[in-house]
Amino acid sequence: MASEEIETDADAHVTAPIEVGRLTIRSHASVVAAAHDPETFSSAVSRHLHVPNGLDGAEHAEARRLLDPFFAAAEIDALEPELVRIADALVALLVRRDEPFDAVADLGARFAVRAQSAWLGWSPAVEDQLLSWVADNRAASRSRDPVRAGEVARRFDAIIGAMLDERTDRAIDDVTSRLMALRREDGRPLTDPEIVSVLRNWTGGDLSSLALCAGVVVHWLAHRPEQQRVLAGESDAGFDAAIDEILRADDPFVSNRRIAVRDTVVDVAAVSAGDVVLLDWRAANRDPQVFGDPDAFEPARNAPYNLVYGTGPHVCPGRPLATRELRVLVRSVLGAGELVPAGEAVREQHPVAGFRTVPVRLAASRSSSAPQP
Repeated sequence: MASEEIETDADAHVTAPIEVGRLTIRSHASVVAAAHDPETFSSAVSRHLHVPNGLDGAEHAEARRLLDPFFAAAEIDALEPELVRIADALVALLVRRDEPFDAVADLGARFAVRAQSAWLGWSPAVEDQLLSWVADNRAASRSRDPVRAGEVARRFDAIIGAMLDERTDRAIDDVTSRLMALRREDGRPLTDPEIVSVLRNWTGGDLSSLALCAGVVVHWLAHRPEQQRVLAGESDAGFDAAIDEILRADDPFVSNRRIAVRDTVVDVAAVSAGDVVLLDWRAANRDPQVFGDPDAFEPARNAPYNLVYGTGPHVCPGRPLATRELRVLVRSVLGAGELVPAGEAVREQHPVAGFRTVPVRLAASRSSSAPQP
């Protein structure tokens, strides 16, 4: 999910206009209602092509039919050994350094780039370009400068274009090539702009998002050593639920836009056809009407209401991959030692959420440092 410009007061659970013609929907019930009502609130907001996020109705259903199989359980299971190898190698390197590292840039962003490249079949040679793009994209989001954002977007499209050109010149068996070979029900292939849009959606958003998620989860665990030990012993299902709950309480996904296609009312606010509204996932995920104490850690109780990956027909298709990547990365970190804060974490600046930096270090755990028999 892509971040949008919204107010950041996550505790203000009301619907209030932030500018003429734009409302921010913050209550859990109203966010869910709007997300499940594409006939009133369309996702076709941007003037740019967005596949599948910016499509509605039959077009959206066709796009999801084509793209969702890439995130099937068998696909993610086959990728997992490589994800484990990448995570273990990265964590081992950070441990050998024996110095503080940033959970966002050194751990999250670098793992995200390597994991996504492995999944898509992209060359490791683009790692530095992608890492530079992640940092510059977040900076452009903070600046709210459309010119700067456009430049960053064009850089990313150039990277994607090079990957497509490489596969046009020679046969490569990977996810990117399979995407290029897709055919719609009428038999026509995806156009180049559609393929670029899909890869931008899969990769552009996920690289920054996974880095921010890693920062939020590592920060939470570093300040709760007892939970590190509990989480390390959890089943995969329990592990995933715990990470989802950590992200619910400090959601790095800010909002998504919708455009009203007819006059309606949200709570007490009138919305006219053509008005853009913002679905504030962060506020909805901390709505005390649903979660009571938003900071209480209750994975099982809160799971049915958690909106970290959205809800409705546009629920994030990449959730299975992101969930597995986070599980693999955090398990690798916890297996290497105990997370300890190594300085003050710095919050991201609106309209980005999460942390800009999370300095931590890995200390040898009691079990790993105990004398061997």
